[in-house]
Amino acid sequence: MKRDISIETRALRRVFKGVPGAGDVVALDSVDLAIEEGEIFGLLGPNGAGKTTMIKILATLLLPTSGEAYVKGLEVSKNASKVRKIINLVSGGETPGYGILSVKENLWFFSQLYGLSRQGANERIKNLVTQLGLDNYIDTRMSKLSTGYKQRLNLARGFINNPSVVFLDEPTLGLDVLSAKQLRTMIKSWMTDGTKTVLLTTHYMAEADEMCNRVGIIDQGRILACDTPQKLKAKIASRPSWKIEVTPNIQELDTLKTVPGVIGVSEVSNIETGTSTLKLVLEDESVMSDLLSTINRNGSRVLNMGKSEPTLEDVYINLVGKGLQ
Repeated sequence: MKRDISIETRALRRVFKGVPGAGDVVALDSVDLAIEEGEIFGLLGPNGAGKTTMIKILATLLLPTSGEAYVKGLEVSKNASKVRKIINLVSGGETPGYGILSVKENLWFFSQLYGLSRQGANERIKNLVTQLGLDNYIDTRMSKLSTGYKQRLNLARGFINNPSVVFLDEPTLGLDVLSAKQLRTMIKSWMTDGTKTVLLTTHYMAEADEMCNRVGIIDQGRILACDTPQKLKAKIASRPSWKIEVTPNIQELDTLKTVPGVIGVSEVSNIETGTSTLKLVLEDESVMSDLLSTINRNGSRVLNMGKSEPTLEDVYINLVGKGLQ
């Protein structure tokens, strides 16, 4: 059954004036997007791809240069006050409130900005504090919280008004594995009634794969692909994906990109072992011989290698030619 459209953009464009002599910066370039009610939609891309600009426009914090943006059928630039009542925004690494106020006092303050009744606010605060494991810190000043618990408070603040649409901009940025898992669990639990919508931006491909009904891959202000994670991965299933662990060489990445048949490559360095892991998407298996020869000529040594199942990172590499690293 087709659901109502919760978030929509039509030819959305945002241009920032550049410094003299450098030209303007196109952050969003004629983006058309439709997100259904009940979806967790992921927007994947590197820094500067346009993810945060998109969220700021939809959250009424930034005007588009041209085009249109809608939240729950409301055009955001013309109905900002109405849109703000039904949305909320959580950004990773953002200060979640006032340092001298406790967790409870901060949440109470934000509940009153949204006009919650005393009883409604107290019930909402109690539920959110329990869901996010903040019970033992409810009377702790925000300034005394660790980074992980500040982000839990940030998420609680973002859900205090039980919004219809939530924008999550890198919500697990900098969190430890357990804290990030708790936040993801809470978000999915909030979605169970089928009437809420989440627009999530993230660098973490595994997070998007786990959480999102659909994902859009964005680069240089353009949506390059949009579908379910399963369908996106299926589209590149015929193209081999390999992981190769090597002794690092500063020229490795640029050199490998020039090997015929290499569609894209990313590199992750391990500072503990002093090695690098290359992730490659190839046109076919015949490329491997030239690839390994090039690695050897560079003076690197192959330590380990193996073929891998397609991931969202492979989809991104296939479309953009490089990874998010």
